[in-house]
Amino acid sequence: MKILFDQGTPVPLRYYLVEHSVTTAYEEGWSNLSNGDLLQAAEAKGYQLMVTTDQNLQYQQNLSQLTIGIVVLCSTSWPKMRLRVDEICDTINSVTPGDYVKIRV
Repeated sequence: MKILFDQGTPVPLRYYLVEHSVTTAYEEGWSNLSNGDLLQAAEAKGYQLMVTTDQNLQYQQNLSQLTIGIVVLCSTSWPKMRLRVDEICDTINSVTPGDYVKIRV
């Protein structure tokens, strides 16, 4: 699966998603895009999933028209996430196009 990490998503998580292709918004040159523009750019470039820490995304954007899956991590703390990395990876692995999932960390 082609995965985009939004700003704030701890980059070390990518090393646990070895069966996927993970790129950050920064690496794509999309650091300054707003969420709506970022989602459109990600879909246009073939990303199937975006991982973000923006817990307000569902209130700021109309997600019903999107095909990209979204996983929201409810923390930016890598030490907290690391303790639950298996659960986070299992959730990411099970997301299908258009899904919106929050993971409380």
